[in-house]
Amino acid sequence: MFHGKKIAVVMPAYNAARTLEQTYREIPLDLVDEVIVTDDASGDETVEVARRLGLRTLVHATNRGYGANQKTCYTEALRRGADVTIMLHPDYQYTPKLLPAMIGLITDGPFDAVLGSRILGGDALAGGMPVYKYIANRLLTVIQNLLTGAKLSEYHTGYRAFSREVLETLPLLENSDDFVFDNQMLAQILLAGFKIGEVSCPTAYFKEASSINFRRSVRYGFGVLKTSLDAFLQRKRLAKIHYFDLDGERLDPSAPSQSDEVTSLG
Repeated sequence: MFHGKKIAVVMPAYNAARTLEQTYREIPLDLVDEVIVTDDASGDETVEVARRLGLRTLVHATNRGYGANQKTCYTEALRRGADVTIMLHPDYQYTPKLLPAMIGLITDGPFDAVLGSRILGGDALAGGMPVYKYIANRLLTVIQNLLTGAKLSEYHTGYRAFSREVLETLPLLENSDDFVFDNQMLAQILLAGFKIGEVSCPTAYFKEASSINFRRSVRYGFGVLKTSLDAFLQRKRLAKIHYFDLDGERLDPSAPSQSDEVTSLG
């Protein structure tokens, strides 16, 4: 608990066996009530490591995609009663040591969502971010800010915290099951009028850290541009985009789990 709020950390996992324990060991468990791992049909021992650590583990029998994995994460966090949910990648690319700051900015205000930004501190390249990814990040962010009317330092971090209200309000089931889910969700947050804060986050790129290849990065980039254009059209009332309709399909924590297997050893 943190200031009377239940805190959940969710880790959408795919082939994270070599880094999951290191990530988990740095989570401040005096503040965090639930640590949930959702495995998207990994080909390594991710599930075995999670179970050995005694973590609540949900397993997809087939690979559904990064967006679908997040849908499972957030649904389970809501089902477990979380007031604040933080997505932390289990590949140790983002430091768990920022969790107290991110949690506090939501529980004590003034934000509904908080992003761990690799750009604010100015050390992304020093942390090993590939140059082409850094350039793409900066160009896409400029375009996204222009089209959404926001002023975020980046939209592409995988380190995010959300209030329960955000997860309950947004039509997240309308979003993609692929990587562009992240950007669709941020656009939904902005258009719904929620406030987003950012904290500077050091990051590390290394062999074991997950990263999409160049081809998928290009596909992701085009998906981001389409999402941003959709947000602009919706914001200017030039079109009605289905995944910005707050009456769309939302997460349903009261429904049976859509995971193929759920194990709780914690």
